[in-house]
Amino acid sequence: MFGLLNLSFWGYILATLIVTQITIAGVTLYLHRCQAHRALTLHPIVSHFFRFWLWLTTGMVTSEWVAIHRKHHAATEQAGDPHSPVVYGIQKVLWDGVELYRTASKDEELVEKYSHGAPDDWLEQNVYKRHSGVGVVVLFFVDALLFGLPGISIWALQMLWIPLWAAGVINGIGHYWGYRSFETEDASTNIIPWAFWIGGEELHNNHHTFASSAKFSVKWWEFDIGWFYIRCLSFLGLAKVKKLPPRLVRDKHKLQVDLETVRAVVGNRFQVMSQYYKRVVRPSLKYEKRQGIMNKDDKALLQRAGKLLRQREGLLSPRSTHRLEALLLRYERLRMVYAYRQSLQNIWLKTATSQKELIEALQAWCRQAEESGIEVLRQFSEQIKSYVSRTEMA
Repeated sequence: MFGLLNLSFWGYILATLIVTQITIAGVTLYLHRCQAHRALTLHPIVSHFFRFWLWLTTGMVTSEWVAIHRKHHAATEQAGDPHSPVVYGIQKVLWDGVELYRTASKDEELVEKYSHGAPDDWLEQNVYKRHSGVGVVVLFFVDALLFGLPGISIWALQMLWIPLWAAGVINGIGHYWGYRSFETEDASTNIIPWAFWIGGEELHNNHHTFASSAKFSVKWWEFDIGWFYIRCLSFLGLAKVKKLPPRLVRDKHKLQVDLETVRAVVGNRFQVMSQYYKRVVRPSLKYEKRQGIMNKDDKALLQRAGKLLRQREGLLSPRSTHRLEALLLRYERLRMVYAYRQSLQNIWLKTATSQKELIEALQAWCRQAEESGIEVLRQFSEQIKSYVSRTEMA
């Protein structure tokens, strides 16, 4: 009745947590970071273990998962995104995410176009892909044999785990609710800063900012358990990290804009804008709040001003856009700060611009910022001049 292992009640709970977390690790390490983004390489033993485990616990085919995820990055929040809450609505993605995945997996043209580099060996063609549904049936009997009647519940939870947490929560809530460290062009969010329950995937905004990075945590106070697993595998010689997020570094002796400055600013534009908010926008808001007596309307405007001045224009609702316009009309200092933010972003949005033109544009921006009469803008201009880019070492 209780299977070959004959565990206690808490033993079954622990076993369920272990097997489901191995599945999450397989998705984030093997399918996501290794196969879809090539951010690391895994030893063949580790890769095949995850392939086999995911065949048992999910029935997902590597090439299909990789293709769907790459398509998501190629068309995030646009028509063609396989699972965007912006396109389909949060309820649809959260509760029917697995159906969206199945629909996309049947698109042969999509899979062919975006699955390059995925495993295509004999096992993949003749076992994992051809008999993708057999693994979950095998797992049912294995769970029943090892755990007895409780094993049926364990199997059911294993079948629900990825559809709920990955297809639903990460693809849904991860583009709907949470905090944003970086103002990317999509609506991605970090659900929580201590990402361990879903393998580190909770840090979704960080991932969309640095898609090819093997590490999802960026801030010192964030924790990515997937990165912890990678470090353990690397220590054992079973994994090799290929890419990590770039780092903005300051050289205090550097006092002018040059090609290195432009490369640092363009390559780290999301960090630059995060710094702009911290060093320029936030102090400017505090300045306005200290000025005189405010009426009820002024207090309401300034209360929401931080998010309005930080979020990308394309992600603002019509109501938020109206509030932003009222805010900028009312406060000249904030209008100037916002205008400089927009003009700074426009520098790296000019894709056809030569290096010389980029240098000149950034030099002009710094010169104008220093002549604006706003001290925080002058200080930020000096900060920009000192930027150099460094790649974080594994």
